[in-house]
Amino acid sequence: MRLSTDDLDVFFEDRHRALAGELGAAAPAIEAAERGAPDADGRARAVAAEMGRLGLYRWLLPESGSVDVRALCLVREMLGQVSPLGDAIFAVQGLGSYPLLIAGSGEQRALGDALRAGEAIAAFALTEPGAGSDVASIATSARRDGDGWVLEGEKTFISSAGLATHYLVFATVDPAARRKGITAFWVPADTPGLTVRPIALGIEHPIGELTFAGCRVPAGAQVGEAGEGFALAMRTLDTFRLTVGAAACGMARRAFDAARAHVTGRVQFGAPLSDTQLVQAHLADMACDLDAARLLVLRAALVADRGQPVTVPAAMAKLCATEAAQRVIDRAVQLFGGRGVRQGEVVEALYRAIRPLRIYEGTSEIQRIIIGRALAREARRG
Repeated sequence: MRLSTDDLDVFFEDRHRALAGELGAAAPAIEAAERGAPDADGRARAVAAEMGRLGLYRWLLPESGSVDVRALCLVREMLGQVSPLGDAIFAVQGLGSYPLLIAGSGEQRALGDALRAGEAIAAFALTEPGAGSDVASIATSARRDGDGWVLEGEKTFISSAGLATHYLVFATVDPAARRKGITAFWVPADTPGLTVRPIALGIEHPIGELTFAGCRVPAGAQVGEAGEGFALAMRTLDTFRLTVGAAACGMARRAFDAARAHVTGRVQFGAPLSDTQLVQAHLADMACDLDAARLLVLRAALVADRGQPVTVPAAMAKLCATEAAQRVIDRAVQLFGGRGVRQGEVVEALYRAIRPLRIYEGTSEIQRIIIGRALAREARRG
């Protein structure tokens, strides 16, 4: 596992360099936890618990209240290399719990210790069958009922479904108001009226559908003010979206290292494959893609840590890093030849793991719209 801060030290401070060393020491424990579990559910739970034991969740919910985005990128880059499963759980822990940090009540924020320890696992319930990128169209409703709320509706492709102990649920209190009616609710997984069904993917990733049928929650379940849920969701996504690029860089780094080792050791026609100019050209393209992606991610992270507007830099980082990682991993599979598509090979697993990153937290197409719209707006301003 490689996690270098020296080559890009302009982006980092001493605490990040210390963290890189800590993460290098933590990586084997996460890999061991995943290998030691007997089935998919067990692996997810073992990795989630191990990340809590190692204290990784503290970077998602710092007691200071200020998230260090460059630190998050280092954590996700490490997890992308050693455990894409762990990376997915870590990311969703942040998405589901960060709204409590910035808008939760005192009682809700008091759950921070349990979330940091991994004793509580959060999920971010935004996507619906009829509302993916068009968040304002969500139909899950919340209606007043005495001193509480009743939730009705469906959510789909909710990561950590079945693993989570709590869901951050976005519902509308006024469908006619569209985004201005969206409100967030903190819902324990064992709430009557909430049903969870798993969705099977081509990778190990706890994900599923949620159904709310007469699901009653108390008034204290509301997170923030009524109608502020859309802004809360967008602020959360802006904070974490660019870190998807860091995870992609981690996956690409693992694939690049594996491919370079393979072509150096694999002899064909009397010489290592790495002596072939075309193979060298593949390695050069992979290295350029990887370094360019990491630079964009760290630039966006530095912008975020400086408190500057990050929507466009985050979109660029997410778009370019995930697309570049797809190319790097695809080339790694090609360089492995037939072995590259054999189950059990690291590059085959990464080939399946990287694909969802170009979709979740805003598809590549949505990122292009965000960037293009901003460029056009800037041009109109002269």
